Amino acid sequence: MAVVLASAGATLTAQNGSQFKDWKTAALGDAAHMRPRAPCASLIALTGYELSVTGAAMVPASADAPEHCRVSGQIQPEVRFEVSLPAEWNGRLYMFGNGGYAGEALDAPGRVATARSALSRGFAVAQTNTGHDAAAEPLGTFAASPQKFLDYAFRSVHVTALTAKRILQAYYDGPPRHSYFDGCSTGGRQGLISAQRFPEDFDGIVVGAPVLNFSGTMIGYATIQRALAAASIPVEKLKVLGDAVYAKCDAADGLSDGLIDDPRRCPFRASTDLPRCARDVDGPACFTAAQIRTLETIYGGTSRRGEPAFPGWPVGAEIAAPGPGGAVTSAWIPWFVTAPNARPIQASFGETFFRNMAFGRPVLDYDWTTFNVDADLDKLQTARAALDATDPDLSRFKARGGKIVSYFGWADPALNPMMGVRYYESVTERLGPATAGFYRLFMVPGMFHCRGGIGASTFDAFTPLVEWVEKGVAPHSIVGSKIVDGRTVRTRPLCAYPDVAKYKGSGSMDDAANFECVRPMPDP
Repeated sequence: MAVVLASAGATLTAQNGSQFKDWKTAALGDAAHMRPRAPCASLIALTGYELSVTGAAMVPASADAPEHCRVSGQIQPEVRFEVSLPAEWNGRLYMFGNGGYAGEALDAPGRVATARSALSRGFAVAQTNTGHDAAAEPLGTFAASPQKFLDYAFRSVHVTALTAKRILQAYYDGPPRHSYFDGCSTGGRQGLISAQRFPEDFDGIVVGAPVLNFSGTMIGYATIQRALAAASIPVEKLKVLGDAVYAKCDAADGLSDGLIDDPRRCPFRASTDLPRCARDVDGPACFTAAQIRTLETIYGGTSRRGEPAFPGWPVGAEIAAPGPGGAVTSAWIPWFVTAPNARPIQASFGETFFRNMAFGRPVLDYDWTTFNVDADLDKLQTARAALDATDPDLSRFKARGGKIVSYFGWADPALNPMMGVRYYESVTERLGPATAGFYRLFMVPGMFHCRGGIGASTFDAFTPLVEWVEKGVAPHSIVGSKIVDGRTVRTRPLCAYPDVAKYKGSGSMDDAANFECVRPMPDP
């Protein structure tokens, strides 16, 4: 997907723009709608000790949204929120998440588009900036305030959900029939935090590419950027690297289709599968011994006292694909590496974490690349307890009938997709086979961060969630599409983990009908 670093706040735009693609109102029993029972302007009276409603006004219908009442306000200390209430309500609350270090303006174009997409289907829509303004406090600098840190970590989504339900009750004289949360990246982490800490908030949650192990991600960034500082990988060599990876891995799943279905089954090794520079003299189409060591560090992961602490990055994200503005570039840009005189996102995000959040107080002169996981990990316990969404005990969410549909791109360059796999497996280990009865994970071959890439990365994860919650129809697969210049060139089933899409042996490899979801063969 498009990654946007805003100069004021360097917040990450991360949302699946194809949600609601498969929405069919009639199929979900929306014949009857609820109408307002109170004037929009009267909602300003909901102001109280912790909540200030700063505006409540009708917004006329437009080409992409129906007439609705827009309520804006602030929850103490600085949690900005907005709730949009359609004139004809389908009885559902839709709340969507944030990206990066959040603090987004609620009227940012991408957020407005997401809200209108849900409004046009009859949803009431809620959103929050998580408690700070990125234009004034960019990246993680807001964490100098302990309360703002906690608001970002977990409180803001919870209190905004409670506030939204209170506003719905006042406006429609009734509670929502169902409440949903949809987020990717930071939004995915917010969704898991909600299921773990506040299981009553939402009936269904879409968890996209969650930065669920937040602290581990930043430790991984430190490991990678330290290795790249010692021996960088020039952007010009990423095509050589990507070509070598896909030459080794594409057919590992039994099908040469330009995709790596599961990078864990790929035998690629930088030390043996990349061209070496003669006499170790650097060149444009070869790799020096130092560059090989850097790549082995990236793929090898972070260890603590000899034991794995954070997984190595799966291969696959080295490949180039059309990005913002149509430019075709490697997914490693700008996450791992970037052009001269620019800074990788890993460096910006990792440094601000260690300087502003990691140790419970700002340490603005801290050299984040010196972090020693052996000696320093225990110093992060307060930050980890607040930020990380790694608790596998979802029993309370399961018991109240909640459902989770999660997805992660196998070629994600921003967040390590192994986080999603390992968390799902940890929940399954904790709760057993019953896990699949309320929580399903869909791994997407070739997809970058939240969307985009070279795979069938256009899909609707939200509609299957609603059908699961309201009709009891569990999603076994979701059809994904690869769209080029507005034309669908490939469809594939995205299978509920651990199943994978297997070619039936005949017909076009670009047609989902010629694949079936099967349990993969065990490793030899």
